[in-house]
Amino acid sequence: MSIRVEETLFYIHGKNTSIIIENVNGYLLLRHVGRRVNHYHNANAVFEKDHAFSGNPEPHNRTFSFDTQRQVIGQHGLGDFRQPSLKVQHHQNEVTDFKLADYEIVKGNVALTTLPTVHSFDDAESIIFTLVDEVAQVSLKLIYTVSATADTILVHQVFENKGEAPVVLHRALSAMFDVPAKAYDVITLQGAYAREKTVRRQPVTQGFYKVGSNRGASGHGQTPALILADNQTTEQAGEAFALQLIYSGNFQTFVEQNQLNEVRVAIGLNDDNFSWQLNPGEQFETPVALFSYSANGLNALSDESRRFVQNHIIPATFAHELRPILVNNWEATYFDFNGEKLLALADEAAALGIELFVLDDGWFGNRFDDNRALGDWWVNEEKLGGTLKELIGEVHQRGLKFGIWLEPEMISEDSDLYRNHPDWAIQVPNRSHTYSRNQLVLDLSNPEVVEYLKSTIDQLLENHEIDYVKWDMNRNITKIGNGTTYLETKAQSHAYMLGLYDLVSYLTEKHDNILFESCSGGGGRNDLGMLRYFPQVWASDDTDAMARLPIQYGSSYLYPTISMGAHVSVSPNHQLGRTTPIETRGHVAMMGNLGYELDLTSLSAADKAVIKEQVAAYKKLRPIIQLGKQYRLINPEADSNEAAVQFNYQDQVVVTYVRILSTIETIETTLKLAGLEEDGLYRLVDSDTVYSGAELMYAGLTMDMPQGDFLTKQLHFIKQ
Repeated sequence: MSIRVEETLFYIHGKNTSIIIENVNGYLLLRHVGRRVNHYHNANAVFEKDHAFSGNPEPHNRTFSFDTQRQVIGQHGLGDFRQPSLKVQHHQNEVTDFKLADYEIVKGNVALTTLPTVHSFDDAESIIFTLVDEVAQVSLKLIYTVSATADTILVHQVFENKGEAPVVLHRALSAMFDVPAKAYDVITLQGAYAREKTVRRQPVTQGFYKVGSNRGASGHGQTPALILADNQTTEQAGEAFALQLIYSGNFQTFVEQNQLNEVRVAIGLNDDNFSWQLNPGEQFETPVALFSYSANGLNALSDESRRFVQNHIIPATFAHELRPILVNNWEATYFDFNGEKLLALADEAAALGIELFVLDDGWFGNRFDDNRALGDWWVNEEKLGGTLKELIGEVHQRGLKFGIWLEPEMISEDSDLYRNHPDWAIQVPNRSHTYSRNQLVLDLSNPEVVEYLKSTIDQLLENHEIDYVKWDMNRNITKIGNGTTYLETKAQSHAYMLGLYDLVSYLTEKHDNILFESCSGGGGRNDLGMLRYFPQVWASDDTDAMARLPIQYGSSYLYPTISMGAHVSVSPNHQLGRTTPIETRGHVAMMGNLGYELDLTSLSAADKAVIKEQVAAYKKLRPIIQLGKQYRLINPEADSNEAAVQFNYQDQVVVTYVRILSTIETIETTLKLAGLEEDGLYRLVDSDTVYSGAELMYAGLTMDMPQGDFLTKQLHFIKQ
């Protein structure tokens, strides 16, 4: 049993994890979060002390204050001076006093009606706490979902207006935890366009640290996630937990250490551009938050997150389906292509053993550059030299699957769609547009727009044998303002996300045989909300192998390898101009889902031979990398001259080591592997050399490399 109640205590147990909550006079107080505790006997002996200047809600009782209690919701105005988790405007103020009215334990996951949540969680239990503020006449359901087979717990909330007058939500976070005073580090994944998922680790000190986005997407520079770790936690040892959000829009996550050194962490919707009016009887659901825990270091925390995301968030059809090796024509041709050039590229791809041909931007409307035609999703047959069906047929005849690029959320001023529906673009009345890539964003908070896109994209997919869709979103949202009132305007960003989820849910459920890849200028919307519908993400537009090392490293903290597209591009690289050996470019891309994004027709015979070998090799290694357990062996950010990653699957092991720059008169690195059987014997493929597991883990392997920059070594072992 994952959830049980003993008197005033609520035990919420994962496999090795516990959340223990106590009901104290109607208030839910957090007694423990972390490693599993089956029996808690100290419930009433903590926090009973008079701290200076603390607010006391009970008369003549100076030993109880919300400012010193550990809680699971943070309320505004009751004497808790930390950041609240909710703000509800009613009767001209925002003071709330939610108290427990009831609870219910149910089997399985609690479904949401407007937002994505997990699937295939039938062995779970949920506890639904119902809290009520009688003055505000608002109820709050606080919901935890847990399984005895996982160390990830789901949290979300549902507000309902029980009164006869409207109320307004100004803050509605999904999850909050107050944890004891201790030396912590906070870890976030940040960066920028073309250097997404950069790992930032820093000590938690007194004050407030927040990461968030108000861009209308989770953003290149931010990830809706936060890890709180003991400051001594390493990859192999120590406690840490992660908070993540199944959401793709404006978010915030923060850590706050107060004057008593207690620490509060929370995650949820960003207050910027957010207010939501609840009329009598209406409800509001927050996005689902994931709490994942490990007592065995960051690698174990990552493994918990990756397995949970793969098994319960990525659509089940593709969660364990090996990804095809693709070629994308973007960096090969950009907009300068015709049918003949595309088929020549497909011919080379087929000859090299590549499995999927992806037609990128420029196939539709009057689209000859990025200044026009977004929204005009009719096929430019003159440019293709025939119909799209004919092109797809030619590609399929060559033994390749066919994929296509779309950017449905966008609109160009120079388009038939804009000329017919200028009001469909997000805009502020009486002001000129703000552009990015000379394009605008369609207002997906408008149901009419969503229905149009459902019909248009559905017809494209229904009438063509498309195997893969690259769904792009190449700008952030500005000038929110289509609403007729202030509150409608403040609700538009979240309403946009509800419209987007409605759209992609419809398309992916109807066309569940199509592999969708999410892209947003690369990793600008690489989050669990998109992964719930799109099984794969284009992690970054930066295709330089060396620049990809920290991006792929950061992605591995929370996301499974099977979700990450990684391509080999031309050298010198188009983004950085760096010259890198093709062997190295291949090995780095093989750390994810291998693809190619370069003009195969212009390569030398020697390079084509290498690519053919890479493709053949990856087909053998693919199950190990895409389905295996990953270990980060060397951090490319901490040691900027090296990186190493290991994958274990069944009885096979793949290790990739990268040395960025040559050094002189330094001893070669000894690389120690992980997760092997000590007494097991492991043979190096294409060799007669056999090592014991203990030898590989504790003595290690010397990475003997020739001189030269940007070199790699890939090792493949099979257990005997």
